[in-house]
Amino acid sequence: MSDDTRATIKERLSTLQAQQRRAERLRTIAVAGAAVVAIGAVVTAATVLILKERARTSLEAVQTVAIPQREHTKDPVKYPQSPPVGGNHDPAWQNCGLYSQPLRAENVVHSQEHGAVWITYRPDLPMEQVEKLLDLARGRDYIIVSPYPNLPAPVVASAWAKQLKLEGVEDPRLPAFLRAHVQGPATPEPGASCSGGIGEPYT
Repeated sequence: MSDDTRATIKERLSTLQAQQRRAERLRTIAVAGAAVVAIGAVVTAATVLILKERARTSLEAVQTVAIPQREHTKDPVKYPQSPPVGGNHDPAWQNCGLYSQPLRAENVVHSQEHGAVWITYRPDLPMEQVEKLLDLARGRDYIIVSPYPNLPAPVVASAWAKQLKLEGVEDPRLPAFLRAHVQGPATPEPGASCSGGIGEPYT
């Protein structure tokens, strides 16, 4: 074999090896790119799910109200919110628990001052929905549940200076509201009693 032939073969081999190396680099880049895309898709999907869950339980819609007065009075009080979220109130607080009849707001507001959350529902709410609501609150401290005429939403949760209108009893923001506002940071008299007042809850 002549030297020219050997040189030609060597050159071709060198060219083939270079092409193989380029092809391998391209494959590596393609695999890495696909992996990055796949990881990005997973992260994006997980982020969307997390954001959706946060949105479902978000308390951004909670209204915060300034309460300028909280004196005791035996007189009826005209509250700017319905249901009320604080203000002047009766000296006797409402015992916490579940009630089947509307309650006197002035007494419940005193319980809110002690850290209670008042869960109100429309009187025409279907009974199976009412039962779900009662199951959520049954056996828990500092919660009052009662029907409320002319309610602006199917269910409304009200604490001292805080209120959230809910789409229904299965609205996931209700448990979140309870966690945040039963004996919450806005409570004027945290730890004060929610029993020994007036009213006889049925459970």
